[in-house]
Amino acid sequence: MSQQYRSRPLGSDVALSEAYDTALLDLDGVVYAGGHAIVHAVESLGSAREGGMHLAYVTNNALRTPDAVAEHLTELGVPAEATDVITSAQAVARLMADQLPSGARVLVVGGEGLRVALRERGLVPVESADDDPVAVVQGFGGPDLPWGRFAEAAYAISRGAVWFASNTDLTIPGARGIAPGNGAAVEVVRIATGAEPQVAGKPLPPMHRETVLRTGAKRPLVVGDRLDTDIEGAFNGGVDSLLVLTGVTDAAQLIAAEPRYRPTYVDRDLRGLLTGQPEVSEDGDGFRCGGWTAGVRGEVLVLDGEGDAIDGLRALCAAAWTHAGEGACGLDARKAVARLDL
Repeated sequence: MSQQYRSRPLGSDVALSEAYDTALLDLDGVVYAGGHAIVHAVESLGSAREGGMHLAYVTNNALRTPDAVAEHLTELGVPAEATDVITSAQAVARLMADQLPSGARVLVVGGEGLRVALRERGLVPVESADDDPVAVVQGFGGPDLPWGRFAEAAYAISRGAVWFASNTDLTIPGARGIAPGNGAAVEVVRIATGAEPQVAGKPLPPMHRETVLRTGAKRPLVVGDRLDTDIEGAFNGGVDSLLVLTGVTDAAQLIAAEPRYRPTYVDRDLRGLLTGQPEVSEDGDGFRCGGWTAGVRGEVLVLDGEGDAIDGLRALCAAAWTHAGEGACGLDARKAVARLDL
């Protein structure tokens, strides 16, 4: 970023799909949830692609292979090739290959995506701590992952195996709501062993490195629904980001965000790729966006006006982030957020 901390969402005179050459799209909570396409996702991505934007799908979910993800996207109406998909399994496999000898045995706690990625890097997946693994890798294994897999990881780590994790997302969005993610499973092994894993996925540098190597993006825009993975990953990588409100982040969390979690742009869903972004401007002691004006009175965020609710949220972000500076905003925003009915 060009400033030490972002004090407001930025505007754009042109559609984001024109301003950036590549969209680095998260999947769960952005393109689909629970296997079903999120509203407006298919048509928005199609229009962005037809306009010349390269679409890459960057996911912390290590369960499925890039082939399987691309097939699923194509079935949903979003044509994709395996080379368009970058997973945390690929990122952690590269991280491991940089440290382990070719042919090293690795105990896998997770799904087929991890096994395929390890083999691509010359590493050998094994299933038991008794197979003498030199490392353990843990990734999301789906709702049916047996509890005994955590025990195998604990046994191997206690015998000296190096521990890696694809990612540490505590939750994952699904069709029925928010479910425990790989980070919750990592905590089980952490508690049992007292060890700390090396982590590859968003928001950490190994995932950004993997994404840049595989996409060749020159002007990337990270598109995500999570502040603590997608947006922080963009911040760490020094690239711009778009937060969409179709996943786990709500308005109150966004308003309270400290600098590393503040996106460049905010929009309701992926239609935001196809439009410019309105400017948030200073207005007296507050900030205006569209028909809304937001400011601070005492310890309360206030919002006046009417119009598009997302414009109101942008104005609130400007007021809150400016007030908070380099910290997190602790102002009471409940009444202001309730006015937006997001």
